[in-house]
Amino acid sequence: MSRSKSDPEALLRKLEWTVIRRLDGLLQGDYRTLFRGFGLDLADLREYQYHDDVRHIDWNVTARLQTPYVREYVEDREVTAWFLLDLSASVDFGSSAVRKRAVAVDFVTVLARLMARHGNRVGAILYGDRVDTVIPARGGRRQVLHLLHRLATRPETARSKGTKLADLLESALRIVPRRSLVFVVSDFISEPGWHKPLGHLAKRHELVAVRLFDPLERALPDLGMVVVEDAETGEQLFVDTHDRAFRRRFAEIAERRENEVRNAFVAAGVDAIELATDDDLVGAVVRFADLRKRRSQLAVGGGLPRHLEARRVVPVA
Repeated sequence: MSRSKSDPEALLRKLEWTVIRRLDGLLQGDYRTLFRGFGLDLADLREYQYHDDVRHIDWNVTARLQTPYVREYVEDREVTAWFLLDLSASVDFGSSAVRKRAVAVDFVTVLARLMARHGNRVGAILYGDRVDTVIPARGGRRQVLHLLHRLATRPETARSKGTKLADLLESALRIVPRRSLVFVVSDFISEPGWHKPLGHLAKRHELVAVRLFDPLERALPDLGMVVVEDAETGEQLFVDTHDRAFRRRFAEIAERRENEVRNAFVAAGVDAIELATDDDLVGAVVRFADLRKRRSQLAVGGGLPRHLEARRVVPVA
């Protein structure tokens, strides 16, 4: 995984060799569940035939007509993906050699390359202490290199009064014009107020929350007397981690925050992937593929076509 500000071409080739090559083997080159377009519309209904996939049976129509019917779809395979990247000061934290920012850059680069390789377009909106960069959605490997260059050469965000994730989400509502696959890549350490725009964004687009975290943010080990620094503001405190009561309170506060964030995802109807600084990137993308597969299996079509309306059968008790 990329860990330094190097040549974008070299970084991309490294990810293609270490990550994408492994994914091609694990997913056997089948990325249809990852990149299903949004033009999946019910085109017609027809009677069930031998060898039809039973998952495509429309049970409502079947019950009305008392004959098995299956759905037929017309699919637009082109996908436009947008990455909303929270690159605020807290994302520069990492308890080991890997920081959350590096994990975010690698994840975005891999997903962008996979999508561009299959003819899709990718764009990005970057947030530091404000929304400062918009990379319009385009296709091709050059677009991925441009995105990687902007991320790899971007300086760390200076300490601020706090992150306003709502500003990033509200900007996306204005900037992203058509229904897209939108990734919100953030540690979700933010001032309150982001829950509502997250829900609005989820209604307009297919939204995936990619939550960055470091294991040290959830459980504090016994390290003795240490200096703890607020990654957002730079405020420092001298604490005794040998104190069990202190570690327990820290864990309780962290758990409450975890529940609040996860409940916000559920309330907004947003799928979420958690990505740790000690995580395996290949495993994370495979989890995303599983998430998309389950989503496509749960997709349902519309109602009864007009040419079948007159053929409804009302069951006799």
